[in-house]
Amino acid sequence: MPKVKTNSSAKKRFKMTGTGKIARKSAFKSHILTKKTTKQKRNLTKTAYVSDGDLGNVKRMLAIGK
Repeated sequence: MPKVKTNSSAKKRFKMTGTGKIARKSAFKSHILTKKTTKQKRNLTKTAYVSDGDLGNVKRMLAIGK
């Protein structure tokens, strides 16, 4: 049985933390920033975690687990 390939776009976008969670960047921070408040832009800079509903799909793309 061949090895499962890692999705190239997923490995650039997600990172595994030390505790086993998968970190991601927040969306809505690339353009149209003039109408967003400073507080909103500052909070979008922080990393977020993949939600439980999407965790299985992301793990499959990263070839983690199975």
